[in-house]
Amino acid sequence: MQAKFAPVFGLLLPALVFLPLLAFLPFEIHGCGWGLISNFFGAALRPSLTPSLLASACSGIAITLAVALWSWLLSLVIGIGAGLLSAPTVSEAFWGCRWPADLLRRLLALPRSLHELLWGLILLQGLGLQPVVAVVAIAIPYGALVARVVSDQLESLPQAPFQALRVAGAPSPAALLTALGPSLLPGVLSYGGYRLECALRSATLLGVFGLGGVGADLRLSLQSLQFHEAWTSLWALALVMFLLEQGIALLRRRWWQPGAVVGQRGRELLLLFVVLLLLLLLFPAAQLLDLQWQVLLGPWHWPMDQQIFQWQAWWLPWPQLVGSTLLLTVIAALAAFAAAPLLLLLFSPWALMQPLLRGLGLIARLLPPPLTALLLLFVLKPGLLPAALALAFHNAGILGRLFLEGLEAQDPRPEQALLAAGVSSRKALLMARFNGLAAGYLAYGAYRADVILRETVVVGLVGAGGLGVVLLEALSSFAWADVLPVLVVYALLTLIGEELATRYRSFLLHKHPQKEGGAPTRLQLLAKPMLERA
Repeated sequence: MQAKFAPVFGLLLPALVFLPLLAFLPFEIHGCGWGLISNFFGAALRPSLTPSLLASACSGIAITLAVALWSWLLSLVIGIGAGLLSAPTVSEAFWGCRWPADLLRRLLALPRSLHELLWGLILLQGLGLQPVVAVVAIAIPYGALVARVVSDQLESLPQAPFQALRVAGAPSPAALLTALGPSLLPGVLSYGGYRLECALRSATLLGVFGLGGVGADLRLSLQSLQFHEAWTSLWALALVMFLLEQGIALLRRRWWQPGAVVGQRGRELLLLFVVLLLLLLLFPAAQLLDLQWQVLLGPWHWPMDQQIFQWQAWWLPWPQLVGSTLLLTVIAALAAFAAAPLLLLLFSPWALMQPLLRGLGLIARLLPPPLTALLLLFVLKPGLLPAALALAFHNAGILGRLFLEGLEAQDPRPEQALLAAGVSSRKALLMARFNGLAAGYLAYGAYRADVILRETVVVGLVGAGGLGVVLLEALSSFAWADVLPVLVVYALLTLIGEELATRYRSFLLHKHPQKEGGAPTRLQLLAKPMLERA
């Protein structure tokens, strides 16, 4: 019995992080900006509807959406190709050895170890303020992430059908496509849809840092305290994000329904790609973006007069910097992970709690962490706390949505039986629904902690300390000798965190396997793409 409920305890223990946060919160409040916070949320009910501002908001949304779609398509092309080449099965089939795939897998760890914001700032130094910078900055780490998922899913599939076709004399490409393609496609489609949602959020984030789109509009509106204008862009972005999420969910349910066949999925997928390409080519934002791909092949404007390597730049207080970064990551990850389960458990008899959480989650996903941190600075002192709360709020919106989707997919009969036996609603929710979801949610939470570690760089503007602050300061001053050591340490730290998160996920999912059958929830698909790796 103890082993059975261990995942549920792991689901609730992270909520203890709120005790020290609540204890330190009164000492961090300066109390000068409560009126501004009230004005901000009050403006949500009265967004500006002037024609010029609506046109500007639509233009910003169009640019952000175009950047997201272009970067997503490019990352899929890179990721699927690199994922196949980095799969040992493919390497052995084409070259008769595994080492090319193993080498490529290790090389792909480097681009995904850096956040897309860092790629954007680095590319910005070499290419200037070009729209293609935002596209490539998102596509590089996303392509490496997709490659890892494709490779790991390919290796986790049964190899017997592929080997049988090889023995029968079928060519390697045909054998791979016939034996492994149909089983690989559903997971890639689901993960690809999730990556599209992430690309929209990343495109908004890069806009906050000056790469155009709705993010730039939001930052200017908040800095000038024009909250009515900010909410015009926020509501437009909310509509686009809601339609995108619902459309992806509809396609995922359709492609996972029992009657769906590979041919149907393939035809609909091809049609979807054609529609997306037509949208990108005919979209007015295509002209607004003015993507000039040739600049990638032209001369890069690196500061040749500056030294890239200096020994004195490596003498930094690394224990303090790394410790601050890890502390920020742990606080934000625990708070984000615990928010949705804790709120549902506390307010479980309240029928409106789930719709309220969905609305709050949408706002949390809408606001990039830097903008949330700026809002928190109205009432909190600069430092680690506003940065941790901003990261926790944004990631709680992502984790909470997956948690609610997983709850809805749970069989309601065990909970109904417990309620009929006289068990309280909270205990029934905990023992029935939470218990069936805990292992998958813990596994995905480990992955999300690794993502938060990468995201610590984006909240450096609020003085949170750690590697992110030093890195942003070095990049903004074009001090490449100072950038290099922080990049190296940051990449090593994220790679170690990624490996630890993967091993923890694998341990959880092996010890507490999830039930199969029917259409898997997105939480299940995202929780175990790398199950076979460790």
